[in-house]
Amino acid sequence: AYNIHVNGVLHCRVRYSQLLGLHEQLRKEYGANVVPAFPPKKIFTLTPAEVEQRREQLEKYMQAVRQDPTLGGSETFNSFLRKAQQETQQIPTEEVVLEVLLSNGQRVKVTILTSDQTEDVLEAVASKLDLPDDLVGYFSLFLVRETKDGAFSFVRKLQEFELPYVSVTSLHNPEFQIILRKSYWDSAYDDDVMEHRVGLNLLYAQTVSDIEHGWILVNKEQHRQLKSLQEKVSKKEFIRLAQTLKYYGYLKFDPCVTDFPEKGCHVVVSAGNNELNFQVRLPNEQIKEGSFKVTRMRCWRVTSSVPMSNGPSGSSPGKSEVKLELAFEYLMSKDRLQWVTITSPQAIMLSICLQSMVDELMVKKSGGSIRKMFRRRVNGALRRSDSQQAVKSPPLLDSPDASREPMAKLSSKLTSVSLRGISHSSSANDVGANDFHGNYAFEGIGDEDL
Repeated sequence: AYNIHVNGVLHCRVRYSQLLGLHEQLRKEYGANVVPAFPPKKIFTLTPAEVEQRREQLEKYMQAVRQDPTLGGSETFNSFLRKAQQETQQIPTEEVVLEVLLSNGQRVKVTILTSDQTEDVLEAVASKLDLPDDLVGYFSLFLVRETKDGAFSFVRKLQEFELPYVSVTSLHNPEFQIILRKSYWDSAYDDDVMEHRVGLNLLYAQTVSDIEHGWILVNKEQHRQLKSLQEKVSKKEFIRLAQTLKYYGYLKFDPCVTDFPEKGCHVVVSAGNNELNFQVRLPNEQIKEGSFKVTRMRCWRVTSSVPMSNGPSGSSPGKSEVKLELAFEYLMSKDRLQWVTITSPQAIMLSICLQSMVDELMVKKSGGSIRKMFRRRVNGALRRSDSQQAVKSPPLLDSPDASREPMAKLSSKLTSVSLRGISHSSSANDVGANDFHGNYAFEGIGDEDL
């Protein structure tokens, strides 16, 4: 079997015959001219070199399918990954109770099937909370890890190709939980959410939580005003005041490392307001702050590397820690582009944030409404509109030969995230153009943005 990794985590194990079955189904539905070529069958037993060659071919095939907006967003492809995930984790389809956290620490218990996909679970939570259908799309489910201080470290936004119950239980760690949070960036959309009592309560709880965890900066006078509004239970006024505060609506990430302004700087990155904000601790202990606007990022990529096994002979290469990096090419001045790299276990989540900011910008630029971005029921099945395809993370395949050394893996450009496995550090110059995620919001940059 081949191990398929998504977002750096083992998603499922599949056989060649299963992937061939998927290919034939896609050809039947979409035609041979749309579906990429599939690695051919071999009559004789494969040599180790041929096994590795087939793995690379299958990986490129899966990435090509995922990259295609029609194939990658198809129910055939996503249901294949969901079914394979369930079979790999050996979790039978049955009714279970799943706990979903809210920002105020409350837990919503929903009765679902283990085979329910992300959209089904989100809808079940919304129904339990009495959140109106037209507001469901403003929220998403996130996989988080609870830290020692009671805060949360964001792992990823749950995607349409996975089963939330299986995703969280297969980690076998109570620190991992699913939380409901708003999933838009422009605070102007708060008005839509605050129109309804439940939406207002959810937004209020998230704002209070973000202030308590220090994600939103508050001075003494602002803290006094907020406390007064809390005591009066003036939720809308509380949110209105919070909207004026620094880092409102931002997602704060765990401390990590960057090469800007110099290599090895410790940094706290926050994503929001169409930018990545850096609070950098320089080697001389000086703190500097700056922001990188998403509209000035020409492209970005995520790379992953597994250190080559050079430790004690008893160590298992399979347990090597994957190192993730997000690198983006930034327009520093009118004619100077520079690469900036962030080394963080949350690199994929950072990339997902960048992509969703761009998606939102492009919808606004085209005159579209955020309400139109979200999913609608078609013939009883949940469908997502073309303007908001969920982030398409690349499936990465491991060779079935478990004894082999960790190999470099290279993926082509995907709709939102590109992963490239490396066994040593590399510069931006040694990666082909297809390895990057191009930023459409960058193409419309004008002189006023400079």
